[in-house]
Amino acid sequence: MDNIALRDAFWNRIFEIAQTNTDIIVVSADMGAPALDQFRRYCPDQFVNVGIAEQNGLVLSAGMAMEGKHCFLYGIAPFVTFRCLEQIRVSCSLMDIPVTIVGVGVGFGYDESGPTHHLIEDIAIMRSMPNMTIHNVTDNVMAAAVAQESCGMKSANYVRLDRQVLPAVYEKDADFSTGFAVLREGEQGYIIGEGAMTHQALALAEALAERGISMGVIDMYRITCEEAAFVALVKDCDRLITIEEHFLAGGMGSYVLELLNDSGVMLPVKRLGLSHEKGYSYTYGGRHKIHEYYGIDMPTILAKAEDFMK
Repeated sequence: MDNIALRDAFWNRIFEIAQTNTDIIVVSADMGAPALDQFRRYCPDQFVNVGIAEQNGLVLSAGMAMEGKHCFLYGIAPFVTFRCLEQIRVSCSLMDIPVTIVGVGVGFGYDESGPTHHLIEDIAIMRSMPNMTIHNVTDNVMAAAVAQESCGMKSANYVRLDRQVLPAVYEKDADFSTGFAVLREGEQGYIIGEGAMTHQALALAEALAERGISMGVIDMYRITCEEAAFVALVKDCDRLITIEEHFLAGGMGSYVLELLNDSGVMLPVKRLGLSHEKGYSYTYGGRHKIHEYYGIDMPTILAKAEDFMK
């Protein structure tokens, strides 16, 4: 389980469920995965490849969902979201049809493919629509749990999967009901991450601890989360830091600020993410080089966080 990608952990669980639930339908936008090979072989009537036609895939999924099927539209993350945005808005959000949109390669997952394949605006856009839940998947345990949850959801949801193999942070019996989880306790506040950047948050907390700064870590794995419980947890902190592989405008950090403001909680928050001033990146040389360009690499965020905490 630790040595497979989030994608495979997710689809392996869907395949297991589909063995006995024929209402599960996978609609692929010409994307492959080992578990999807099993679908083609053992559940051929539950698998549709629409080709490179994500908009058609979304409308097809919504139509089958109206007839009682639970459809999973799968493809490269920027193309099953932004290319289908009108269809998502009308067929999922406006009409409240329960389609699960599964995007692989969020953030800079497709680092070498350039800015057309980078997805650094999706949280802002998808969370602006009613009847839409966003899952920021952190490890394989969560990927399988989100797969299970998605099969029973009554409204649309968007599952964000990283391409890389991420280390485990959750036990197999973890409870994912609240939408956030405390992964590390701290005396001065919390660093809040999402998806792959939760692992960066854990590394940052460890580095700060070596400098005498005690920060906990929260994984914001679902938007929206149980908001009252989240505010109750953080309202007495000295400070908060959010970190995300996403433009700061409208991202997870903005969501945290909105929760605090709407609850009348005033405390200092430092958002670490991508600035509009940097625009889109044509930087090549791997994900770490792109992080350096945007200033979310470890040396830079450590310096910013240390300065903020002092």
